[in-house]
Amino acid sequence: MKQKVWKLYCKVEKPKKRSNLRMKLGRCYYGMLRRLLWWKMNHCFAKDRQSQPLPYQYFAHRTILLRKLKDVDMWLQENKVINLRIATKKLDGIILRPGEVFSYWKLIGKPSRRKGYVEGMILKNGGFEAGVGGGLCQLSNLIFWMTVHTPLTVVERHRHGYDVFPDSDRTQPFGSGATCFYPHGDLMIQNNTEDTYQLFVHVGEEYLEGEWRVTRAPQYRYEIVERNHEMRSEFWGGYTRHNELYKQQYDGAGMLLEEHCIVKNSAIMMYSPFLEENLCM
Repeated sequence: MKQKVWKLYCKVEKPKKRSNLRMKLGRCYYGMLRRLLWWKMNHCFAKDRQSQPLPYQYFAHRTILLRKLKDVDMWLQENKVINLRIATKKLDGIILRPGEVFSYWKLIGKPSRRKGYVEGMILKNGGFEAGVGGGLCQLSNLIFWMTVHTPLTVVERHRHGYDVFPDSDRTQPFGSGATCFYPHGDLMIQNNTEDTYQLFVHVGEEYLEGEWRVTRAPQYRYEIVERNHEMRSEFWGGYTRHNELYKQQYDGAGMLLEEHCIVKNSAIMMYSPFLEENLCM
């Protein structure tokens, strides 16, 4: 007898416009809660750094620094590189011992002009604008993607509720990043293993580069696969995009040991999912 398969995603509500005052009050409220959380967890956070690399590489990745995006001036991309150079210096070489928690914003701190940050691209309410420290999401995206290829545990990760730009030379599945907004939109990673890990991040000539290193030779290999990708027309007239990402664990012989869902994404699309007529000629 065939079992009925239920849809995994509920309807996405039409986005609500909120006043600037409400948004400001919300940032203050959640910022206060975040600082309280940092105070309570202060003894858990990774703080130490070392330049000498740990003996084994677990996973490495890199992403292109300058991408041409629709309607985005390249100076925003160029300023992003300046911001990334400042932020990576705060994270490069950080040691994550067993039981410790890596907090993206706790280590970087608030991006400000006083620290040398400049205006880069910030995604906001389904669009983009220039903002001090803009572009640091590329760094949190990289760290998240590398982390899900290791035994480390992601305990906090956020994603934009909007899909702002069409896919362009995408090398990773939709929704495989981790957005960041100071201070309450954090990326936190816990080391629940018996080994010590070390993060390296570096801004190269063309790429943002990173790697997780570890004290013991890796026993497992991990892969991320996308399932149930879907674009839907919503009742209120817009389009939404959905998918699931699964983490697969393999042993040294290449045998699949287990698989589990790590992310379910849903986002409102800010572009048409259909090709324009003149592109089909």
